[in-house]
Amino acid sequence: MSDERRRNQILGLLFVGVLMAALDIAIVGPALPAIQRVFGVDERALSWVFSIYVLGNLVGTPTIAALSDRFGRRALYVVSLSGFALGSLLVAIAPSFPMLLLGRLVQGVSAGGVIPVASAVIGDTFPPERRGSALGLIGAVFGIAFLIGPIIGGLLLLIGWQWLFLINLPLAAVLIIFSLRLLPGRTRQSAATFDLAGLIVLGLMLTGLAYGLTELDPARLSNGSLPLPAIGALIVAFALAPIFIAIEQRAGEPILQPAIFRSRQIWITAVLAIGAGIAESAVVFVPALLTAAYGVSSSTASFMLLPVVLAMAIGSPVSGRLLDRFGSRIVVSIGVALSGIGMLILSTWPTSLVAFYLAAVVSGLGLAILLGAALRYILLNEVSANERAAAQGLLTVTMGSGQLLGAVLVGVLAATGGGAVAGYALAFFVIGIVMLLLTPFALALKSRSAERATAMAHAH
Repeated sequence: MSDERRRNQILGLLFVGVLMAALDIAIVGPALPAIQRVFGVDERALSWVFSIYVLGNLVGTPTIAALSDRFGRRALYVVSLSGFALGSLLVAIAPSFPMLLLGRLVQGVSAGGVIPVASAVIGDTFPPERRGSALGLIGAVFGIAFLIGPIIGGLLLLIGWQWLFLINLPLAAVLIIFSLRLLPGRTRQSAATFDLAGLIVLGLMLTGLAYGLTELDPARLSNGSLPLPAIGALIVAFALAPIFIAIEQRAGEPILQPAIFRSRQIWITAVLAIGAGIAESAVVFVPALLTAAYGVSSSTASFMLLPVVLAMAIGSPVSGRLLDRFGSRIVVSIGVALSGIGMLILSTWPTSLVAFYLAAVVSGLGLAILLGAALRYILLNEVSANERAAAQGLLTVTMGSGQLLGAVLVGVLAATGGGAVAGYALAFFVIGIVMLLLTPFALALKSRSAERATAMAHAH
């Protein structure tokens, strides 16, 4: 089999795997009313169907990414797919709501390994001049998932909400078979002791961060009331950070190599990833603005987001090709600027339908760049082969933290601005300004020639 054909088969395998994980986010929404009815839970408890998945994803991502750097991509990708199938089965057969949440947690942890390992495999198998295009195709998966997710979800609901999760079992089985055939196995041996202490502290730190940000109630914050459990969890998370750094500096083979943080390029990428997460979470609140501004139903408001999804689905592979041609500095700067401008257009003319669709396309193209290939492309070029998955995991964690932070930020600003149209307009204005303030960070990235030289150095 030629190298080119094998690379294309690997790319197809990774595409379907990431699509499965992305679809599980996109199609779970239609199942929520049925889940609430079956288990008799209130809206606050029901929100944990999403939140516990995010929590598991944050904890699982750096863990599985680091393990794949040590034990090989194939083994950890298969473990991730198997865990995702197990979590799906637990959700589908759950006799109680806590058991359903356990299944979602297992899904979230397992899905945390799918994307960073897939990105690392691209770095392992594709030459530097082809990585942008490959990552762009993987990035387009999320736009595709949100396009077809509601349709698939609606069809599966006709035979029962459990089938939204049971469908993952045969799909995961096929992916596992092809993963065992196509993916590279363990490529290096290590005599160093595994960094178990670092893994435990990192897990506790990310759990505290995810729980704290998830449980911060924007309504209570805007009224000056402090949710003490959430504040306590955040304090624990920040207190554990210096302990984690100290452990990593002494570990023979740390979960996150301290050398990674000596790169200015990686620090800049982490900041941009937090901003991208904030902007992404803001889009989730756009239907609330549309409902308030135009009096449409929630389902109609969600359908009105189609231009954002289409722009992301088209923009991600295009931005991947641009990365290969022009490098990350120009492409990321454009992405940050478009995201900020789109938010400002939406906040300035919140009741104009023409302005909304313009903002939707502009923001969608900007997010396609930031959430698709660009930031992952930077990290693949910046680190050595045995740090690729860990670096991708770091990116997912920083972006996920930005998503949680953005949800709290939008909620607080919307409440502060009086709610309804004015409140959400204020929130989108502030986030638009935040994104534009990130432009100097994007312009501080390496030039294309310097970036390519670094990638070639790490390749050898």
